[in-house]
Amino acid sequence: MPELPDVMIYVERLEATVVGQAPSAVRVHNPFVLRSVTPPLSAFEHREILGVRRLGKRIVLQFTEEFALVVHLMIAGRLRWRPPDKRIAGKLALASLEFAHGTLYLTEAGTKRRASLHAVQGVPSLQSFDRGGLEPLTCTVGELATVLRAENHTIKRSLTDPRLLSGIGNAYSDEMLHAAQLSPMVLTSRLGDEDIARLHAAMQHTLRTWTDRLRQETGNGFPETVTAFHDEMAVHGRFGKACPVCAAPVQRIRYADNETNYCARCQTGGRVLADRALSRLLKDDFPRTLDELAD
Repeated sequence: MPELPDVMIYVERLEATVVGQAPSAVRVHNPFVLRSVTPPLSAFEHREILGVRRLGKRIVLQFTEEFALVVHLMIAGRLRWRPPDKRIAGKLALASLEFAHGTLYLTEAGTKRRASLHAVQGVPSLQSFDRGGLEPLTCTVGELATVLRAENHTIKRSLTDPRLLSGIGNAYSDEMLHAAQLSPMVLTSRLGDEDIARLHAAMQHTLRTWTDRLRQETGNGFPETVTAFHDEMAVHGRFGKACPVCAAPVQRIRYADNETNYCARCQTGGRVLADRALSRLLKDDFPRTLDELAD
């Protein structure tokens, strides 16, 4: 799922590509993607785009007279730009905005249709999409501490809760927890002031570093390869590979369609956290430490 760094790159490239322009046509190629009734998409045709902004993990195209298109990419949704002489055909394209100098497509790979497009008018309608989470790049250590201690959850769950923090998902939460040397399963009620200060620094450094890295990779073009997995990441998506800090094998906790990756040596004092499915299967044979895992 595209998270804050990925969404910010989309916003920047959209600002450079479509702000000041007016689409000649706004089309839906798969009816499921449009989750609103009014205003109609025809109301956005020939209407100037005034700006683009991030709202959590959503992308907002702002038009004149407080009209807005709200795009949520979810897991497999992507935005793609094509020049006038090229099209995206088939089931991949869900919706499109056609301009004189090219077409902006909303696409989604796979068969699970989760990406969404909402058409709204008015500030109150747009604010309904704001989940209320703190902005991780501008919040203070004190604000982060207040939010994390308001409810008692695992730190992994709190970091990815849009009501608490805006724009963070599975991938970058793994990276910032590794940088902060915190277990993904530690309860927020047990975090000390030093833990939260370290997490705050790791959170901002991780998000800024990856936004800068993706910006350099994209250059003046439009992002074509948006993924949650990067070889340069420390732990996310790197199960079984060596931690870049201590060389211990990266571990994982699997649940539903996701997994949490962490380094047992750097983050949990060498303790291997229980994987619900595997630990239930192995029971007493499930390795509890890195030493047992190596035996």
